[in-house]
Amino acid sequence: MQSTDLGNKESGKLWHRKPSPAARDGIIVNIIHSTSDYLPKVLRFLNVAFDSSGDCLIAGDHQGNIYVFDLYGNRFNLVQRTAQACTALAFNLRRKSEFLVALADYSIKCFDTVTKELVSWMRGHESSVFSISVHASGRYAITTSSDTAQLWDLDTFQRKRKLNILQSVGIQKVFFLPLSNTILSCFKDNSIFAWECDTLSCRYQLPAPPESSSILYKVFAVTRDGRILAAGGKSNHLHLWCLEAKQLFRIIQMPTKVRAIRHLDFLPDSFDAGSNQVLGVLSQDGIMRFVNIQTCKLLFEIGSLDEGISSSVISPHGRYIASIMENGSLNIYSVQALTQEINKPPPPLVKVIEDLPKSKLNSGDLKIKVTTGRVQRPAKSRENKIQTRILKQDLAGSFENKENELSDGLNKKRLQVLLKGYGEYPMKYRMFIWRSLLQLPENHTAFSSLEDKGVHVAFLNLQKKYPIKSRKLLRVLQRTLSALAHWSAIFSDTPYLPLLAFPFVKLFQNNQLICFEVIATLIINWCQHWFEYFPNPPINILSMIENVLAFHDKDLLQHFINHDITSQLYAWPLLETVFSEVLTREEWLKLFDNVFSNHPSFLLMTVVAYNICSRAPLLNCSLKDDFEYFFHHRNNLDISVVIREVYHLMDTTPTDIHPNSMLHVFVALTKGQYPVFNQYPKFIVDYQTQERERIRIDELDYLRERQMVEDMQAEVDQQRVEDEAWYQKQELLRKAEETRRELLLQEEEKMIQQRQRLASVKRELKVKEMHLQDATRRRFLKLQQDQREMELRRLDDEIERKVHMRDREIATTAKDLEMRHLELESQKRHYEKNLIRNQEAVAKEMREDANAFRRKVDLEEHMFHKLIETDQTQNQKTQKLIEENLAKAEQACLNADWRIQALHKQRCDDLQRNECYQEVARLLRENRRTETEVLDAMMGEEAKKWEEAKEKDFHLKSEKKASALADASRKWFLEKERNDALEHAEHLCSKVSLNQRRIQWDTMERDLVERVRNLRQRLTVQARNRRQPPHLLATQRA
Repeated sequence: MQSTDLGNKESGKLWHRKPSPAARDGIIVNIIHSTSDYLPKVLRFLNVAFDSSGDCLIAGDHQGNIYVFDLYGNRFNLVQRTAQACTALAFNLRRKSEFLVALADYSIKCFDTVTKELVSWMRGHESSVFSISVHASGRYAITTSSDTAQLWDLDTFQRKRKLNILQSVGIQKVFFLPLSNTILSCFKDNSIFAWECDTLSCRYQLPAPPESSSILYKVFAVTRDGRILAAGGKSNHLHLWCLEAKQLFRIIQMPTKVRAIRHLDFLPDSFDAGSNQVLGVLSQDGIMRFVNIQTCKLLFEIGSLDEGISSSVISPHGRYIASIMENGSLNIYSVQALTQEINKPPPPLVKVIEDLPKSKLNSGDLKIKVTTGRVQRPAKSRENKIQTRILKQDLAGSFENKENELSDGLNKKRLQVLLKGYGEYPMKYRMFIWRSLLQLPENHTAFSSLEDKGVHVAFLNLQKKYPIKSRKLLRVLQRTLSALAHWSAIFSDTPYLPLLAFPFVKLFQNNQLICFEVIATLIINWCQHWFEYFPNPPINILSMIENVLAFHDKDLLQHFINHDITSQLYAWPLLETVFSEVLTREEWLKLFDNVFSNHPSFLLMTVVAYNICSRAPLLNCSLKDDFEYFFHHRNNLDISVVIREVYHLMDTTPTDIHPNSMLHVFVALTKGQYPVFNQYPKFIVDYQTQERERIRIDELDYLRERQMVEDMQAEVDQQRVEDEAWYQKQELLRKAEETRRELLLQEEEKMIQQRQRLASVKRELKVKEMHLQDATRRRFLKLQQDQREMELRRLDDEIERKVHMRDREIATTAKDLEMRHLELESQKRHYEKNLIRNQEAVAKEMREDANAFRRKVDLEEHMFHKLIETDQTQNQKTQKLIEENLAKAEQACLNADWRIQALHKQRCDDLQRNECYQEVARLLRENRRTETEVLDAMMGEEAKKWEEAKEKDFHLKSEKKASALADASRKWFLEKERNDALEHAEHLCSKVSLNQRRIQWDTMERDLVERVRNLRQRLTVQARNRRQPPHLLATQRA
């Protein structure tokens, strides 16, 4: 172990001889910083951080001295003196020469390592900053203290957001997830939240850990792919969270010596695709233990009880570990040296026995050299032994590095010798040997550019055609096929590409770069000339196979020909699936150990050998379905025998038909960028691409039209639902209106009944009062009443005859109207929908006006009835006097009055009939007038009543005068009385109770004539207005 004291030097070398870390401790160099003052003392390092390359780190001590250590260039430089202790460091910004340092005065400063100048100064924290997390792009940074976390824009060095929390809930750590846009915040109450960086919206929250293993989280670590979160605290338990499933999936219990965990960090690996498996756990005893989270095995540890570790940081590529020791020094560890024993291969299986040199030494010479005290051997023998030692070092030391590091000591010929001896490569080192044989360039940048293009449109629905149970395997297969399609356009149209790539995807699913390059190398070398006849199978390749089979087994080929079995059936299924359908996993791996170790023609020879070794069952097959089943399913065949047969065919096949002459030798992928692959008929692929694009556009048009039809159907359904709801609502309103109308009618009936009871009481009183007066007149009116009844019967017979004639006319007219009614019924339904809405509004308005008018009429009738009652009381008094005087005159003029009334009755019947017709027509016209005219008519009627009352008063006065002159001039009085009786009969007919029966018969007659008149008029109007809307016709009928 080398030790370097920085002293007062501002720059210098880290070590003066090349370090060779031991496997026991793995320390490359120990760095201390002591002063050369009068009282020398050691300055303690407090924080350390690696840059993105992993070969350069920055460290700060408690006096504010910040050093940059270049492990690749073996240099250190003092870049800044801040004069105060640094509490956190970050060294992977967008500008590679800049770094962030948090100081004891709660500020954050940005310095440049090249110019050593201050770039920016950021303030905002009120307590010490203990963590700085930088986004993968280097644009944003999160600084965390015990009371707040702040998000900074490193382009402008302005604060974007600030996270404030309650004092009762402190912050443990806030940091960015690697290679993502997510921020993870961890609090002291064990709550963990994930936030979107751009919008700062909460994406999810992890559930609380189980109570059986509940610990207070203090430290956290995340894998490079951001899928697994490790958390620990004051316990020997580790919690592993799956951030994709958002659940705790494993609890690891550390040894009993571990009582608390102070720091966690994952050890990266170049070939694990970010899914780190090794976790470093720094405990309270100062020892950092590295465990495998899958197998839960302790791999190695650094630090000791005497030299404990205070904090530790692992480089991004996983080569170095920088640890700050408890004594204040800085140790740099080599991960390769620490894992040397773990990755050490088994002892070589091949032992080389050396031949003796040609010039053998005699025994006397050897004895002489031995006795001299120095062992001297011949030069040739010494050289041979040195070569043997180097060979052993190559065989044993080629696996000193990890499995994913390429070694230059492998030799293809020696590997072939080893392969022929054992038939396959060791399982542990097979992938490493394959990568060496295929000379994979590992073009991370080029592969990332292909992967960034996303999933190719040709493989969007891959799961429908190939329903793979594992979603991860399906996703890796989809990404790999998409990368191949983006690399060359033909692979988007190759139907058998998923079958070809699937076994390699399943084998390399944890490293997509290696998977892609293995498949690309396979296509370039072992799939030569496959795409020249695209989209048909490679006829030229199948012809080579058929020629070789014809040479080595003519009988089998003739058997195929006799049963119409072509090479597309017995050879092409094996090639397009690279034997994955007919072999098990171990057999397939064993076969491709030999395929990758030989010329590309080895794969074609394998097809021939497989058919020859299956000769017996194939000769027994006679049906085409049997052949198809045989070449698509596993068979009872020893793969070792097939491989031996392949080597036999490779050696015994003539040169003119040997595929070696038609296939070029192995060519590896180029470094930096992948080669252009255009060995296919470009016009066919372009045409298929154009056709696919046209089909896609047609499908989009079809989907757009279908969506439009579905939208229209939805609108129609919505309109139907709205109509049904509207009709239901109208029905409910109608029922409610009918209910209210019935209630209103019931109230009106109750009011009418009350009024009738009141009127009946009044009539009873009036009848009792007038009963005595009417008793004397009944005898005189009985004869008159009988005669009028006879006359009314005659009129009734005549009216019935006329009604019978009208009924027959109505029946004939009704038949005609029924036909018209059927025609108008269709129009009625069309107009009813629009009319109902209009009528509802009009009816509502009319009901409101009618209610207002009814209230007004009731008020006026009430006032009018009061007036009549007062008038009647006065009339009754005067009437008594008039009746006493008229009783005497009535006896004298009774005979003359009878003759006058009979003649007048006949004339009145004719006039009254005509007047009735005219009155009905007038009333129909008046009913169509507005409510304003009705009000005017009521007011006119009121004025007329007053005039009539005045006339009655005038008649009373004149009759008093007439009664005074009755004794003087009887004859003149009789003539005058005859005229007055005719005029006065109309005014007193409603007041005299003796004429009630005659009034009833007159009323019945008028009603009957009015009904006949209305019926005739209705029929006439219907005939005249045949083209009027059906709702008007219904109004007239009503």
